[in-house]
Amino acid sequence: MAGEVNLRATLARPFLAASTTPQVAYLLLEVQPGEAIAQVRMPVNVSFVLDRSGSMKGEKIDRVRRATAMALDLLDSQDVVSVVVFDHRTEILIPATRVQNRREMQDRISRIRDAGGTKIAPAVEKGLREIQRAEGQGIRRMLLLTDGQTENENECLLRAEDAARLGVPITALGVGKDWNEDLLIEMANRSGGTADYIARPDEITEYFQNTVQRAQATAVQNASLTLRLVQGITPRAVWQVIPLISNLGYRPISDRDVSVPLGELETGQGRTLLIEFLVDPRPVGQYRVGQVEVSYDVPALRLMQEKARADVLLTFTGDAGQLNQVNAPVMNIVEKVSAFKLQTRALQDLQSGDVAGATQKLKSAVTRLLSQGEMELAQTMQKEVENLEQGGQLSSEGQKTIKFQGRKTVRLSDLDLPKS
Repeated sequence: MAGEVNLRATLARPFLAASTTPQVAYLLLEVQPGEAIAQVRMPVNVSFVLDRSGSMKGEKIDRVRRATAMALDLLDSQDVVSVVVFDHRTEILIPATRVQNRREMQDRISRIRDAGGTKIAPAVEKGLREIQRAEGQGIRRMLLLTDGQTENENECLLRAEDAARLGVPITALGVGKDWNEDLLIEMANRSGGTADYIARPDEITEYFQNTVQRAQATAVQNASLTLRLVQGITPRAVWQVIPLISNLGYRPISDRDVSVPLGELETGQGRTLLIEFLVDPRPVGQYRVGQVEVSYDVPALRLMQEKARADVLLTFTGDAGQLNQVNAPVMNIVEKVSAFKLQTRALQDLQSGDVAGATQKLKSAVTRLLSQGEMELAQTMQKEVENLEQGGQLSSEGQKTIKFQGRKTVRLSDLDLPKS
């Protein structure tokens, strides 16, 4: 069967110079589940692991109750849900069960009350156990929400590694400003999930619903990209730009072939990658310089190790008019990845005590963001530049915004590319 996954490759510059020196080329690769599986839906097995410590009192705990109940409304009898709540203790509020007696579940959720301190690791461990209790195949997820610092952060990271082994990506959400964003980011990374910053409690519902809906939209699993390249074409970096900017890296599998694990693909979004190549000189002409191949499984259709392929063609020219041509949407994404790199390096400089270096890089990032129309993030970053210049440090809220919003500077509208 064909058409479960479609590939579209678009160069940032359709023409490269027929010069005597190596040059860099950028290829945007869209990996998108196709119409053939648009209606395929796997059962979802999700565990909500929720902070109910004393600092959650008031609007935050009220919003968590409401958000969990509304996320539950998106699930049906083929899905499994569990709810684990924690302060300095852990309680299994709803053991893993199919979503059938919705009223009883809603009643239990309504009784979540704030109390005590914050210990995340035991709660994550119990959430994983509940996920394991469910039989059959399904899309596994853990949604972790906290607003505070936890004891024993190393245990949290070990539990995130457990989640990765069990195939349970963690969506790690921090609300407010008194929590360790580096811990949640690392937990998400180690589990294969994502982390995010909820600035206001009234946004919790949207994040919970989005997590469930994204799980429901996942039909393609075990996706992996292979780049097969001819001599003289060297990959320098593989960046994911949709859904979030991140450096995926790559693993050599032969002299000129490299592999990049992609994991799950969501219908309607998929993954979009920016691949950076170093290209050796070539004379005028068009050349097939490689092939991109994505292998994948669609368990709901009993399809395993299916493949989609696209050729990579480069055209070399000496025509100055052709060399000036660019694909503006792709170049915009190249610039956004560059801004993200600057933000990341600025935070690294700050961590090592180089305030001047961090300040300069953030200023450069502000300039790039303004040129891309990212006004809100640029304004936040400019305030943090002023904080660095005046006090030598970032605000807690500003640091979180830079770390999380800086990964979201690519919008789907940026990918409105001409069809090939």
